[in-house]
Parts: sequence; structure tokens; C-alpha cells
Amino acid sequence: MALLCHCNNVSFSSKQFPLRKPPKSPLCFIKAHYFLNYPTPKVFEEKLEKVSLSLGESFSKASLLALVSATILFVDPALAFKGGGPYGAEVTRGQDLTGKDFSGKTLIKQDFKTSILRQANFKGAKLLGASFFDADLTGADLSDADLRGADFSLANVTKANLSNANLEGALTTGNTSFKGSNVTGADFTDVPLRDDQREYLCKIADGVNPTTGNATRDTLLCN
Repeated sequence: MALLCHCNNVSFSSKQFPLRKPPKSPLCFIKAHYFLNYPTPKVFEEKLEKVSLSLGESFSKASLLALVSATILFVDPALAFKGGGPYGAEVTRGQDLTGKDFSGKTLIKQDFKTSILRQANFKGAKLLGASFFDADLTGADLSDADLRGADFSLANVTKANLSNANLEGALTTGNTSFKGSNVTGADFTDVPLRDDQREYLCKIADGVNPTTGNATRDTLLCN
């Protein structure tokens, strides 16, 4: 209901209500209950309260949804990563996988970066392009494994079993170490080894790789 600012009295159903002194305003119409000594209807108050509660609940739900969405979007990438192969449903990057059995599995391009793989069994596994960057493979069994193009940069491959493994084109940059490992029949074709690593491996190298037919010493370019 609205009134003219210049009116002195307002009638409702033949009753008169005294007006408060109207504020100085350029508006010509204002709500009646602002001037009248007239109580706000209870029904209006209840409706206003319901609207306020509804808006509050909507805001709370929106805030909760935003929080959940942010949690999903900004989850740690390392934990969110899912590798390939049959272990695709499991996280294998940055994990402690000590003694885990991966023998005979197809793990092409699987990500094992920075994982602890001590005494893990990879015997006969297909690990083409897999990443063992900065991983700990101490005592792991990599015999007969297909490791072509695998990344062993900064990896600890000491005391591992690499017999008959095919490491053609694998990466071994940084401080990759093969000390104490069995490399009989392993194929190191096109593997960029440090001079000290090559010299060490040539002292223990022996055998012929059953898959490629290449002699281990030849693939290491031993004198």
C-alpha cells in the first residue's frame, strides 16, 4: 500500500490513523506501515522468516558444494594419477610397494616415479616405457622383463636381478646405480651409461640375451 507524501491522514475502513512526521524524501510514494502506528501483520513476519531461512539454507548448500568441488579439483596430482595396464585402478607413483608381485604383468608406461620397490617382483613383466624415475629398486627381480625405453634416471637399481632383461633404449641419466646387480644376458643396447657405470658393468657382464640374441658385453660396448 502506498501514500502521497503530502497527505496528513489516511483512512482504512472508515478508521483514521495518525501519521508520523514523514522524512524529507523526494519519493512521492512510501510504504504505509513506515508512517502508521500500525503493527506488522504476524502472517507477514512468518513469511519473511521462512524466506530468510530458505535463503540461508540455499547459501549453506551452495557453500558446501563449492567446498567439495574445490577438494576434487585440487587433489594432490600424485595421488590422483592412475597408471596404465591391469594396475590402472591403483596408484603406483610415490608409493611403498616393497615386495609387491608384478611378475608377468603388462605394465606398459606404468608410472613408478619415486616409489619404493625393494624386493618387488617384475619377472617377465612388460614394462615398455615405464618410469622408475628416482625409484628404489634395491633387490628387485627384473629378470626376463621387457624394459625397452624405461626410465631409470636417478633410480637405485643395486643388487637387482636383471638377467635376460631387455633394456634397449632405457634412460639411466643422473646417479643411476647398478652396483651388485646380476646383468647376465641383459641387453643394454643404446643405453646412455656413465663411464664409471659402463666400466663397472663390463667387469661383471656375461651371457647372451635370449630374446634379441645380443651378447651383453657387446651391448655395453665393452673393450
